Amino acid sequence: MSVTGWVRKIFRGQKITEPAKAYDQWATGYDKQPGNLMLDLDEGITRDFLEKIDLSGKIMVDIGCGTGRHWNKILAKNPQRLIGYDVSAGMLDKLKEKFPGAETLLLEGNHLAGMKDASVDFIISTLAVAHIEQINHAFEEWNRVLKPGGEVFITDYHPDALAKGGQRTFKHDGKLIAVRNYIHPIATIRLLTGQLGWKETRFTEKSIDDSVRGYYEAQNALAVFEKFRGTRIIYGIHLKK
Repeated sequence: MSVTGWVRKIFRGQKITEPAKAYDQWATGYDKQPGNLMLDLDEGITRDFLEKIDLSGKIMVDIGCGTGRHWNKILAKNPQRLIGYDVSAGMLDKLKEKFPGAETLLLEGNHLAGMKDASVDFIISTLAVAHIEQINHAFEEWNRVLKPGGEVFITDYHPDALAKGGQRTFKHDGKLIAVRNYIHPIATIRLLTGQLGWKETRFTEKSIDDSVRGYYEAQNALAVFEKFRGTRIIYGIHLKK
C-alpha cells in the first residue's frame, strides 16, 4: 500500500476493484515492492510467529496465499503438506513459478475445495481477511476443516486503519487501483471465533509511529504521517481450536 493511500480524498470517485481482478493485475509486480510498509510489517509479525511454532509433519493451509510470500519460511519448518488457496489465478501462477509442484487451488467463495472435515492442523491467512465479505461463513468453513486442537494464525490491515480511509492500493498501467476491503472489527473477530470455541493465545498490533516515519519520508508524505500518527495499522492473532 502506498502511504498516500491513507488520504481518503485520493479515492473520491475512484472505482474500487474486486480482489480477484485486482490481484490478477497486481501479480506481475507484487513481489517487487521494496519499501512497502504493510508488506514489511506483515513480514516481521509473521516471521516472529513462525519462529515460535512447530510445523513438522503438519498439514497446513494458506488462505490468500498470493505469490507465496511466506512459503520459504513455512517450508523450512518441514510441514507434511502445504496447500495454498487464493482468489487470483494470476497470483497462483506466480507462486508456482517460485515453487514448482506447489499444491494450489483457486478459491471460489469460502469453500476450501479438496479439504475433508477435520483434516488440517494449521491455517494461516496473511493480509487477506478484510477481502472476505462474509467472514462468519469463512470462519465456519475453516472450523470445518480444522482438526481438534488445530491452530489459526491471521494478520491483516487493522480495521481502525480501514475505518479511517486506509486502502490497499497499487499502480497498474499508470492508474492507482484500490482493492475492495470490508471492515471486520477486532471485537467481531473475537466474537465469531469465540463462538466456534477457538481460544486466543496471542495478539499483537502495530501503530503508525516514529518507527515507520521513514516510509512516509521516502514518499514526501510526512503530512499524512502526522495525520495518522497513532493509528493502529496491522494486527496478528493466533488461535487454537
